[in-house]
Parts: sequence; C-alpha cells; structure tokens
Amino acid sequence: MNTFPPREIVERLRLQYPAGCRVELVSMDDPYARLRPGDQGTVVAVDDIGTVHIDWDNGSGLGAAYGADVIRRI
Repeated sequence: MNTFPPREIVERLRLQYPAGCRVELVSMDDPYARLRPGDQGTVVAVDDIGTVHIDWDNGSGLGAAYGADVIRRI
C-alpha cells in the first residue's frame, strides 16, 4: 500500500510553500513536538513525500507532514 501523496499534490505543495516563504502552525499531530499553534517559521523545502521542511523561529527544524499537520502561509 502506497501512503505517499501523488506527484500532483507534491507539486501543488511546492507552489504553495516555496522556499523562503513564511508559515504559521495551525496544528501538529505530534504530542512530543515543542511546537504550538501560532508558531511561525520559514520554509526550507518540500520533499518528495510532501513534508514541508521549516526552520521554526523557536529553533526547531521539524517538518510539517502532509496529511497529519496543518500550516498556513502568512
């Protein structure tokens, strides 16, 4: 079973979240993350499985996983 998003979705994410754009965390499905809704950061890249890699202002480098976490461009 393939759980990765289709190429079209990954390409859409890359257009929506280009490197250098600013984002805000809406929600994250990780109880151990030190990130909280409202935290902001700068997008580094979107990988081939749709994870948006972010340099968060609080120093975290945790990516936002497609289908599990919610971010919005600011």
